Amino acid sequence: MAIIVNLDVVMAKRKMSLNELSEKVDLTLSNLSILKTGKAKAIRFSTLEAICKALDCQPGDILEFKN
Repeated sequence: MAIIVNLDVVMAKRKMSLNELSEKVDLTLSNLSILKTGKAKAIRFSTLEAICKALDCQPGDILEFKN
């Protein structure tokens, strides 16, 4: 089971930098980077909600399940 994080793809489509997203969602660059690279083990719903609001997307745009 693998959860794929497509945060970098969504950010590229929205032409948003990691710095800009970090400011909008009030998360450190290091924490966002860990999430972006798929190294995060968990994400809070409040964080996911803030990211979705900032990027104007759905959670399914960011997270994907691959068997």
